[in-house]
Amino acid sequence: MKAKKFMSDRTLSAAPAGPADPVSTSPHVDAGDEGYSKDLKSRHINMIAIGGAIGTGLFLGAGGRMAGAGPSLAIAYAICGVFAFFVVRALGELVLYRPSSGAFVSYAREFMGEKGAFAAGWLYFLNWSTTAVADITAAATYAHFWAMFSDVPQWILALIALAVVLTANLISVKYFGEMEFWFAIIKVAALVVFMAIGIYLVVTQHQLDGHTPGFSTVSDGGGLFPVGMLPMLLVIQGVVFAYASVELCGVAAGETKNPEKIMPKAINSIMWRVGLFYVGSVVLLALLLPYTAYSGDESPFVTVMNKLGVPGAADVMNLVVLTAALSSLNSGLYSTGRILRSMALAGSAPKFTGRMNKGQVPYGGILLTAGFGVLGVGLNYVMPGEAFEIVLNFASIGILGTWGMIMLCSLLFWRRAREGKVTRPSYQLPWAPYTQIVTLVFLASVVVLMWWGGGIGRTTVTCLPLIAAALVGGWFVVRKRVDTIAAERKGL
Repeated sequence: MKAKKFMSDRTLSAAPAGPADPVSTSPHVDAGDEGYSKDLKSRHINMIAIGGAIGTGLFLGAGGRMAGAGPSLAIAYAICGVFAFFVVRALGELVLYRPSSGAFVSYAREFMGEKGAFAAGWLYFLNWSTTAVADITAAATYAHFWAMFSDVPQWILALIALAVVLTANLISVKYFGEMEFWFAIIKVAALVVFMAIGIYLVVTQHQLDGHTPGFSTVSDGGGLFPVGMLPMLLVIQGVVFAYASVELCGVAAGETKNPEKIMPKAINSIMWRVGLFYVGSVVLLALLLPYTAYSGDESPFVTVMNKLGVPGAADVMNLVVLTAALSSLNSGLYSTGRILRSMALAGSAPKFTGRMNKGQVPYGGILLTAGFGVLGVGLNYVMPGEAFEIVLNFASIGILGTWGMIMLCSLLFWRRAREGKVTRPSYQLPWAPYTQIVTLVFLASVVVLMWWGGGIGRTTVTCLPLIAAALVGGWFVVRKRVDTIAAERKGL
């Protein structure tokens, strides 16, 4: 309560934004926003938005999910895509209200106090620290596709992937933006080429591994739900993982100029990209080969190219999906570095995570996330076959928690606007507050489905009380420092 009082006093006593500021109408100030360069340009933000919607969950995860649920996987991607858009649209409204590199952690601090910011930040860290493990696992899996790496242990390849991306991420935000720009270009170009080839094969009825592509592939294989509807529902938590990173453009907004012009276009484009690249590519995968032809051990796009028999095509596609994994890892290190710095300067994260290097990069938080990636290297050593699924489930809990916090912030923001305490920007989440409520219900239902599915998913849900206990215990550890820092800023 004391921390919340200090935060409230500081918020109300700060000078409001002047009329010349077209974005921020909030008197709230986040110390974590200081010290950053504004080197991210419009093209960077646009491609970061694309890259955030195209990642490891599609390029690798779709194979095993297709094998488990059949063509109905496309429905799961469409449903999750709608809610992912609601989340990023809600975050976009908050960004236009007040851009911040602390993103939803900063908004949680404003609308829920330091306790809310603490929970939001560490749930996000849970998301990306485990996703980093998934990404390096995926990168090692992709590398094994080539004979020259087949005898190299998976954990060594995972360690190499982590070292390369970590080194690049520590240079400067400009280099991060350029890397993500070109990573996204490669991913989008590859998907466009794949979809063009897939459409050609379907239209021309070209034989593929003894099958004729088209709707007959689905109908002859048992229809849209060959193994029933339940498997489609149970894979939704994995599909949610595929959409992790859509919130990244909200974090990047704090390091760009004119976010009020750039962000709406970038966020609005996510919806059609989701429909085209995610749902469209999964539909094509279902039309090209029977769902039984796919597996979790290989990217489904590589599977198709292998069956097509074009020399070198599978190698090129495998290189693309390797790029996607490295891109996701790069994004995770970037975003957690910024989030942890915002928390560190408020006292709710270790002090060293608030440090910046000469390139204005918060290297402390990045190194902490990378440290958990090293633990993932150990997981790849102990159980290489199950590493991806284990971390995917824990990452999904972090994602669900992060998205839930974003929607709660959006709901509280809407309520304060109704009370006349804040002003909503013209760029708004439609159908509020019903959109936030329905999305929160959906996120809760995903947790139920994880438990219902049994196996690793049930084990993960069973760990929720431990995660909650860790958050509560962590808060009591940092509470005194949070109060002290709040008092110092207040001048007491």
